[in-house]
Amino acid sequence: MAIETVHVPLPGRDYDIRIGTGLIAAAGAEIAPLLSRPRVAVLTDETVAGLHLEALRGGLAEAGVEMSALALPPGEATKGWDQFSRAVEWLIAEKVERRDMVVALGGGVIGDLAGFAAAVLRRGVRFVQVPTSLLAQVDSSVGGKTGINSRHGKNLIGAFHQPSRVLADIGVLETLTPRDFLAGYGEVVKYGLLGDAAFFAWLEKNGPALAAGDRGLRAHAVRRSCEMKAEIVVRDETEQGDRALLNLGHTFCHALEAATGYSGRLLHGEGVAIGCALAFELSARMGLCAQEEPSRVRAHLKAMGMKTDLADIDGDLPDAEALIALMAQDKKVQDGRLRFILARGIGEAFVTSDVDRDALQRLLQDRLAGR
Repeated sequence: MAIETVHVPLPGRDYDIRIGTGLIAAAGAEIAPLLSRPRVAVLTDETVAGLHLEALRGGLAEAGVEMSALALPPGEATKGWDQFSRAVEWLIAEKVERRDMVVALGGGVIGDLAGFAAAVLRRGVRFVQVPTSLLAQVDSSVGGKTGINSRHGKNLIGAFHQPSRVLADIGVLETLTPRDFLAGYGEVVKYGLLGDAAFFAWLEKNGPALAAGDRGLRAHAVRRSCEMKAEIVVRDETEQGDRALLNLGHTFCHALEAATGYSGRLLHGEGVAIGCALAFELSARMGLCAQEEPSRVRAHLKAMGMKTDLADIDGDLPDAEALIALMAQDKKVQDGRLRFILARGIGEAFVTSDVDRDALQRLLQDRLAGR
């Protein structure tokens, strides 16, 4: 498979997203030209380290690049002050200088944490994203959002810090569990729903074969997702307007993640998929789109074997009022008003603070009751 490139043309901070198989094995050739000296510091997690760290070491060594590595515990709980502090202190102890490179090898948790560590270390060092999950390849590794969670909510502490390169190795997706792969697919679906109806239709046709392992289909889905994200990031890097579209489903998702304690009960991409279905249902109830649209969204998610509704989350959930209170901690709140991404149809999302709170509460009550 040929390596494809999506360029992110941010003035003075432009970079390439490289997509294809074998990129970890070729990491030295990809990263060495960016270095001021032939060494990198790698942040990863223990699970990913067991699967891919030695392959990365070998790929770097082929270009004469040395690496040191720190493996943090896997899971969302790592995205907090304790492991962040551990990572930054380790980078300082490794004598990482301002002109050096940090490499994030892992999923969204590691990418977010390592990017934030790079952003604040010596007031900013460069970093490369090597995303190993589908969710990270299509979303969190691209666009420069970095950060950690607070006890008050998700991603409330962070910085905008663009990577110097992204290496999306399609081959490593074959090491994901089916659940983790489908969680990442929730973010892929989001791109079609927010701005490309033709891509959503392509996913309806090709999603099952993509999930079954077709590398060509996977590469296309990653490339189209990255293209869409890059276009939006270039228009609105620091989320003053259009970039909020990328949060379709996330206002619901972040509340549900908080309600489930950022635990294995609900993976981020599962929450995004449920959140997209709820956002379309709310849009239909508010008369913004036809009722057939949320039905089509749920039908595709179900055809893929994904979580589609609140009833699909194991265990008890808070009531509607408590979920709305959790939404009030969302980063998109402005002047105390919730901002939602709603839709006039598949591929036609928009940002609004004009949400019918009664309709929102009734939707949550109905879905909690299984109606």
